[in-house]
Amino acid sequence: MGTTQKTANTSIPLAEQRRRHLPAKAAFGWLSAGWRDLWHNPLPSLLYGFAVFLLSAAIVWSLFRLQLDYILFPALAGFMVVGPLVAIGLYRKSRDIEEGVHPSLGRMVLVKAASGAQVWYTGAILCLLMLVWMRAAVIIYALFMGLRPFPGLDRIVTTLFTTTEGLGMILVGTVVGGLFAAFSFAISTFAIPMLLAERTDAFTAMGTSISFVFRNLPVMLVWGAIVLALSVIGIVTGFLGLIIIFPLLGHGTWHSYKAIR
Repeated sequence: MGTTQKTANTSIPLAEQRRRHLPAKAAFGWLSAGWRDLWHNPLPSLLYGFAVFLLSAAIVWSLFRLQLDYILFPALAGFMVVGPLVAIGLYRKSRDIEEGVHPSLGRMVLVKAASGAQVWYTGAILCLLMLVWMRAAVIIYALFMGLRPFPGLDRIVTTLFTTTEGLGMILVGTVVGGLFAAFSFAISTFAIPMLLAERTDAFTAMGTSISFVFRNLPVMLVWGAIVLALSVIGIVTGFLGLIIIFPLLGHGTWHSYKAIR
C-alpha cells in the first residue's frame, strides 16, 4: 500500500505537486489561524511585537538624528523585505503549538533552525536586497530631482504631487519598488519557515519559495495584499500597531507555509 502511494506521488510532475489549487479566500484562513496562535499564551507574541515596535522606532529616530530622513520611506519599505527573517521566532511558536510544546519567549528568541546557519545566510541576502533597494531609491530621487536637497518631510508631499518631477518619481519609484517587493516576497515568504523546519540550503529554500508563490498565485496575491495592508496600518499608527500586527502576520505566514508545503 505504501509503495503504491509512493509510486503514485512520484508519477505526478513536481511542478503539479507544488500547485495546491487553494482558493484565494484561503489567505483569510491563514490570518485566522495566526490570530489563534497569537492569543494562545499571548505574552511571548506580544513581547515579540513590542520588541519590533521598539526596534522600528529606534531606527526612525536614528535616521532623523543622523539627518538621513531622506531614506526614511525606502527604509520603511525595506523593512518588509527583511520582515520574514525577523519573524522567525513567531514561526517557532506556531510550530511549538502544532507539536504540543509549551511556547515560551526563550524558545522564540533562541531559535534553532533545522538548516542551521543557512537561515542566517538567507537573512544576509535579504539584508543585501534591502540595501540595494534603498540605493535604487536614492538614485531614482537623484534622476528626477538632480542635486536638489531633500525638501523635508513637511514639504515632500507637496513636491511629489504638484511637480512634474515628483509625479515622475512616484511612477518610476512605484514600478521599481513593486518589482523589488514582488521578488523579495517570492524568495522569502516560504524560505525562512522552510529553513526553520527542514534541513536544506538557502538557495534551494528561496527557489522553492518562488515556485510555491507563482504556482499558487491567486491565494498568494491575496495574502500579499493582506500583509501589505496590515503593515501599512502598523506603520501609520506610529509603529504601535506592529505590537499586534507583526505577530499576527508572523503566525499567519507559518500557516501559509504549512498549507502550501
